[in-house]
Amino acid sequence: MKRVFIYLLVISLSSNILAQYGKVYDSLTLTSKILKMERKYAINLPPDYESSERSYPVLYLLHGHGDDQTGWVQFGEVLNITDNAIKEGKATAMIIVMPDANTGNVGYANLPNGNWNYEDFFFEEFMPYIEATYRIKSEKRYRAISGLSMGGGGTFTYALRHPELFSAACPLSASCGPLNPEDAERYLKWNKQEYSDKQIQSYYESQSVLELIKNLPENQKNDVRWYIDCGDDDFLFEGNGLVHIAMRKREIKHEFRIRDGAHNWTYWRESLPEVLAFVSMSFRQY
Repeated sequence: MKRVFIYLLVISLSSNILAQYGKVYDSLTLTSKILKMERKYAINLPPDYESSERSYPVLYLLHGHGDDQTGWVQFGEVLNITDNAIKEGKATAMIIVMPDANTGNVGYANLPNGNWNYEDFFFEEFMPYIEATYRIKSEKRYRAISGLSMGGGGTFTYALRHPELFSAACPLSASCGPLNPEDAERYLKWNKQEYSDKQIQSYYESQSVLELIKNLPENQKNDVRWYIDCGDDDFLFEGNGLVHIAMRKREIKHEFRIRDGAHNWTYWRESLPEVLAFVSMSFRQY
């Protein structure tokens, strides 16, 4: 009888230990009709996902240029950092979704000639698929977005263009898009396609963070909680500083953090716990 009790105790303890860890899958796929191809994504499920029947808030976490959906998994150590933040009570349990935007085209935007519509894919196919496939709370207050570098730019544009969908947005070391139409033309040249002046102007207006802030409707100024973080040695520091000033002038509430650091994973791994804590304040009642 004593031996059976010890065996059951070991099984119980093992189950409790395993329950403290989340799970990450980094090579899942869905079919996109808009992009006419399979697109990959990674997902980080919280520790109690498989043992509960509850639904969870969601954080969309975007990678930077040159990475794919595995960037935050491999280099960002999202599983370990998130598990620790939840265990320590600094973050609430959430589902973290990491789409693959390593497409050969730059950024998370639609191209102005209509040949590549990644933003349409994200909002019309990807997000609905994710929130129908996993136990995710679908209200705005339970949805947040963050990302680094190119993904920080996507965070800015997605939350500024769709403030009705996100409760919190956390751009990290963000690309802030073109500063003028000439910059927009240089951005688009990376895609090695020809664009008309009208298309370039359209791209500038939809992808310049400063332009989006300037044109944000007055009644939407504070629909999103903002946490902006950039290292003092980051080559994108100037753009983030200009965004901070533009938000101050428009009286858009936001947190702006400048820390010692550069444009690298050491910096972003240190940023992630702060992001998790910040978005959790939106997910919790406060």
